[in-house]
Amino acid sequence: MIGTLDEVLAEALRFGPFRVAIAGAADEAALTAVADAYARGLARGLAFGPRDRVQSLLEEIGADARCLESLEDEPDEQGSCKLAVEAVRSGRADLLLKGKVKTATLLRAVLDPESGLRTGRLLSDVFVFENPKRAPNRLQMITDGGVTVKPDLEQKIQIIQNAVEVAHALGNRQPRVALLAAVETVTAAIPSTQEAAIISQMWRRGQISGCIVDGPLALDNAVSVEAARAKGIDSPVAGDADILVCPDIESANMLAKSTTYFAGFRLAHVVMGALAPVLIPSRADAAEAKLLSIALGGLVLARRRGA
Repeated sequence: MIGTLDEVLAEALRFGPFRVAIAGAADEAALTAVADAYARGLARGLAFGPRDRVQSLLEEIGADARCLESLEDEPDEQGSCKLAVEAVRSGRADLLLKGKVKTATLLRAVLDPESGLRTGRLLSDVFVFENPKRAPNRLQMITDGGVTVKPDLEQKIQIIQNAVEVAHALGNRQPRVALLAAVETVTAAIPSTQEAAIISQMWRRGQISGCIVDGPLALDNAVSVEAARAKGIDSPVAGDADILVCPDIESANMLAKSTTYFAGFRLAHVVMGALAPVLIPSRADAAEAKLLSIALGGLVLARRRGA
């Protein structure tokens, strides 16, 4: 099992180099990540954005210009997203990376019924962070903080399936999935607790496979053995959850960002459910996060291809 983000990078290198389509390529962190990926033999970019600005940024960061296989001049945000998506759709690129564009603009291009990357599956963001206090597997996931605003029960099941695919790509064959809520008891006052109980029962009856599911669980007893023990919770997931499924996009987004801005944990994330992995790191994320997201997306793709 892959237990750290350095191991994710090392494993992805075995299957590279990957071709990465960059939407809105005039982004210093994205270009730095692609240049680093090229230097390591992990990836090479197909850039879509304002040519002069992209070339200027490459010079400013001291990047090898060969890190870009091609550079297409497209200053318009929507246009660059459409071209990057088309590069993936046509097979010229393997992964789609968000540069200096809005997430919503890129996802609209991804979800376009005629020219996008739709598969019929729900798209959801899987945020992977490295928790140094956890061993031997330091990698935990939070979902969905990037795509589905208020998932219903059926959507939450698909969100689980997307996250489980990422866990399987990392070699975790039976990830523990915690359905988070404010409390660990079922109450009509908090609908997410009722949905969590239903989904847990569906897992017990074999309707959800490839993982272990339980909920509702509060965050403390999902990740802390001591908290679960103190509350008398007997659960195959409590205290050591691999995947944290949040009730909505707001709670997932805030929880994920807290691991970066309060705890300083390393991160990578990938949007699942499309024809190819879509990488939508925050515009505020450092170049390392984008490099690790390329590695994570590449590894997911390699597993899909049977590697």
